[in-house]
Amino acid sequence: MSRSPSLTVFVVLSLTASIHLSNGADWPQFRGPNRDGHSPDTGLLSEWPSDGPPLAWKATGIGHGYSTVSVAGSRIFTMGDGPDTSSVYALDMNGKPLWSASIGKPGGDTKPGTRSTPTVDGDSVYAIGTFGDLICLEAATGKERWRKNVNRDFGGRMMSGWGNSEGLLVDGDKLLCTPGGSQGTVLALNKKNGDVIWQSKDFKDSAAYSSIIKAEISGVKQYIQLTGASVAGLAIDDGRLLWRAPRRGQTAVVPTPIVHDNYVYVASGYGVGCNLFKITKSGNEFTAEQVYENKDMVNHHGGVVLVGDYIYGNSDRRGWLCQELKTGNVVWEEKQKLPGKGSITYADGHLYLRAEGGKGTVVLIEASPKAFIEKGRFDQPERSHENSWAHPVIIGGKLYLRDQDVLLCYDVKKK
Repeated sequence: MSRSPSLTVFVVLSLTASIHLSNGADWPQFRGPNRDGHSPDTGLLSEWPSDGPPLAWKATGIGHGYSTVSVAGSRIFTMGDGPDTSSVYALDMNGKPLWSASIGKPGGDTKPGTRSTPTVDGDSVYAIGTFGDLICLEAATGKERWRKNVNRDFGGRMMSGWGNSEGLLVDGDKLLCTPGGSQGTVLALNKKNGDVIWQSKDFKDSAAYSSIIKAEISGVKQYIQLTGASVAGLAIDDGRLLWRAPRRGQTAVVPTPIVHDNYVYVASGYGVGCNLFKITKSGNEFTAEQVYENKDMVNHHGGVVLVGDYIYGNSDRRGWLCQELKTGNVVWEEKQKLPGKGSITYADGHLYLRAEGGKGTVVLIEASPKAFIEKGRFDQPERSHENSWAHPVIIGGKLYLRDQDVLLCYDVKKK
């Protein structure tokens, strides 16, 4: 663990916050408090000025990668690669550096850099590096508490070569992750010391890039994960397979599943599309029945969100669209007025869309199945030459945009 004196901060607007590690309105993990891409914020701007919302501050020195941020209490956490190590970084609410801690070696394929986003639980931060290094850190100081490697220690195997990318899940005393492979796809560790609680013995798909969610189906709480071969539900107590629906993905399966009313919706890119499965319980047995399969929502890795009865997201070559969850019918689509493919987050009746390429345009639209209604846009300043794959985060009246070594914080709260 080391300090980060090279981290430079340019403050446009001073923010104040006391040092604490939980305030009840956090974004402690990838895709937010409920892992569904929804922010709990209200009272946000419903329309942006012509040049976008005001910039609160900018921070640099957080390394290279595609991780977005987690925000818990008075801390901001992210990950990035430096020349010699991959690290977790902690900032205060003004973007000032607090500490950094090494995960492991940096690098990757032709797009080096971190993929995962740290998960914060109480006074601990959990992170997984591209090469399977899994660590628990003290949130206040960055001191390492324990360390594992999902490939070396648990037989991890990925469906393809982009490295470990999931957002880790903390549930009660367990830390959930997805090594993949013959020893078991999903792994539950004791979050305090890293000891094994269980590894799924009858679910052995290779890991993809999706993140585990916890959901309740027919009154039974369970973990749901999507791989390149299937989508499955696992028992919380011992990881036994409750149900499994074969569903073949291609190359890299990334988006997080959506669960609603005993239905499980999944999507992925590379020409595969989306599926809806109805999960039914009879006695102690679950069955999964496919409701539909289509290529309307071919979502590469920007994710989709469910608002009411409708799915919103970007479909490769088709553009941004609104799709009715239970029928799969497309309600509206828009390719000309919106930026190219990218990521999506929901907050206070609106969708925040972020283009992955070009100027990194960010667009605010109403979350409405009636029509595409734009409420503002701006081009991201300080653009790198890489795709801006980090999902936007909206919490505490602030919009966070990560682009490689730059973190931008915008004020989106109504005055």
